[in-house]
Amino acid sequence: MAAPQGPVKIVTTAGEVELQVERTAVLVIDMQNDFGDARGMFGRAGVDLSGITAAVEPTAKVLDAARRTGLRIVYLKMGFLPDLSDLGGPESPNRIVHDRLGVGTEMIAPDGRTSRILVRDTWNTDILPALSPMPDDEVIYKSRYSGFYRTGLEASLRAHDIRTLVLTGCTTSVCVESTMRDAMFRDLTCVLLSDCTAEPIGARNHDSSLDVLGTMFGHVSDSAAFVAATTARPSELVPS
Repeated sequence: MAAPQGPVKIVTTAGEVELQVERTAVLVIDMQNDFGDARGMFGRAGVDLSGITAAVEPTAKVLDAARRTGLRIVYLKMGFLPDLSDLGGPESPNRIVHDRLGVGTEMIAPDGRTSRILVRDTWNTDILPALSPMPDDEVIYKSRYSGFYRTGLEASLRAHDIRTLVLTGCTTSVCVESTMRDAMFRDLTCVLLSDCTAEPIGARNHDSSLDVLGTMFGHVSDSAAFVAATTARPSELVPS
């Protein structure tokens, strides 16, 4: 199907927002095995994954609608180089936090491969199967919470003249919030889909992040509103 002619209007908690199809991208943040599979890093640490698991189905519906509409899709993955040289030095807060989570620890993946926690190009950093990228999607590794820190994300968005981001992923108060804040600082309009993100630390953190992000850094909506917006005018999706 061809993209809609003109903007798509999505309902948010602050009113309607126009999405120019050719200038909008969907971000999928850290929906990978280490965070969403019980055998990954969070699961091994005893973290409650129910929220992230619940976010998978609505995110899949959003991605399906986005692809049918012609929106660009960009996946961000938290993953470090095999030698952990991009983790930070011994006193780096980033290294200290991730050391506590077992970054670099070797394990056997469910398919029998040797894998390592939060290391690039292993089972641990693979996207959850239900949300697997398609060939035309872009996949970018990051080594900090924000998708903009020392990555090619900003350059890619500028190259494709992207001005609006629709955000999904985990976790709400850490990587999603960090990325959305940095996007706003770069004058990008942001729409966060509340049921396509989750906060294993607790619902209170999730709700607090939604309140702050929807008030000061962009807009908050949900998967139903996004799907409705991108399918509301089917006559415009098919060239006459």
